[in-house]
Amino acid sequence: MECEKKGVNRRNFVKAAAATPLVFSIVPGGVLSGGRAKAPSEKLNLACIGMGCQGQRMLHVLLKRTDVRVTAVCDPNTETSDYLGWGRGDATTGMAGGRAVGKRIVDAAYRRAKGSGPRKGSSAYADFREMLEKEKDLDAVQIITPDHTHATIAVAAMKAGKHVAMHKPIANRMYETRLTVETAGKTGLSTHLHAWRESADVHRIRHWIDRGVIGPVRQLHRWTNRPIWPQGMATLPTNTPPVPKGFDWDLWLGPVPHRPYSPDYTHAVYRGWCEFGAGPMADMGLYGFWMDWRILGLGAPTSAEGCASFTCAVRGFRCGSVRNDVSFPHASTVRLSFPAGGGKSTVRDVFWYDGGMRPPTPDVLSASGRQLPGEGVLFVGDKGCILASFMNRGPQVYLYKSPGRQAAAPNAPDVKTVSLSDEWIGDFRAGRQSRGSFRNARNVAEAICLGNAAIRTNGRIEWDQAKMRITNNSSANKYFRRAEYRRGWEL
Repeated sequence: MECEKKGVNRRNFVKAAAATPLVFSIVPGGVLSGGRAKAPSEKLNLACIGMGCQGQRMLHVLLKRTDVRVTAVCDPNTETSDYLGWGRGDATTGMAGGRAVGKRIVDAAYRRAKGSGPRKGSSAYADFREMLEKEKDLDAVQIITPDHTHATIAVAAMKAGKHVAMHKPIANRMYETRLTVETAGKTGLSTHLHAWRESADVHRIRHWIDRGVIGPVRQLHRWTNRPIWPQGMATLPTNTPPVPKGFDWDLWLGPVPHRPYSPDYTHAVYRGWCEFGAGPMADMGLYGFWMDWRILGLGAPTSAEGCASFTCAVRGFRCGSVRNDVSFPHASTVRLSFPAGGGKSTVRDVFWYDGGMRPPTPDVLSASGRQLPGEGVLFVGDKGCILASFMNRGPQVYLYKSPGRQAAAPNAPDVKTVSLSDEWIGDFRAGRQSRGSFRNARNVAEAICLGNAAIRTNGRIEWDQAKMRITNNSSANKYFRRAEYRRGWEL
């Protein structure tokens, strides 16, 4: 490489790129930015942390790229075949997962690469801290782990000088979300949240709204068919067998104080537990809401009102509801409210529904015998509404003056989009921020933390974003930060 001839080694080159001033860019990720960019022949050395089902799916995508080199994988599990999949019905076997599985996938893929010559095998680690210390030539990490470890790993990686790509959410606590975003700002490193979505339909909806097709938008309704994992458990698991061989339970717990191992916590089912997951609103809400925030120009909500379902039980000769503060409910709704005159947006309320809940079908749709789909999004304006799938696909306009009939809408300008991996990998190689950066996600990520606090409070809470506290119910602030961090894992 030319830079090596001039005495600039590869590691220092990446650090220099990361330290340059960062500018919000909408240039496609594959476009390099002058002298700060890494040469096109240079690969991004990447470590993949989390080798469960989702981690492996995303690993296969990375291994097909010629501009990325996966140098290490990391997971507290060595290898098991008990990972859970999604879907209805029964399955007699689980999926394979763990760092040994990930290493085999990486090494086999690079051996198959034609004309690649001899290649050094990838490294496998149980502890991300050891990996960050030993992998001297690492440029970036990808974090696909349970929600409760996201902030811990991301902050450590950024402090070690690594760019960070991570699956949603940023964290399952408000304090950790804010800390992660602020760390990204202070270090100047490139970051990307995989919940970022771009499509022609997003631009189409925004174009229609900007043109006033449905008038000023007053409300947004978004609903999902999640959870598809267990929720509503009022007590902690009693199924506490010995820790499986090859699984480091303490590492999996991370910042959470020690508790007995249970398979009812791990793999895909962690999402339902308040300590480890963040429920459907974070799991799916970040995908959809982030698009909505951009379409509508939303900022930070000032209040949230949550309503949660509950379970009942017979105890002795009494039956009644059971208090649950350990898992997210079977179903919930949230209303996020925004201040009047708080920017260009005319939206005052954003509504969220999960667990089979959804908004009432607007009269303008029911006039044709239609009802709302199992999941989707609805933009409600003064003159009509826009209905689309959950990912904003296939948007349709319905005007109040013509109930029951889909209305024609003006054509939107063609917008060229890039693939999800091109978006962040190109920006990481160029040493700049992706459009899916942690800092760009801050308002929507914090709104979801606020919504989850309202669900757990089962009431209305008022929010001071600058001071990061709830002003009308001081006891609800406990949901913003862990009550206790395990020693050595403090944030």
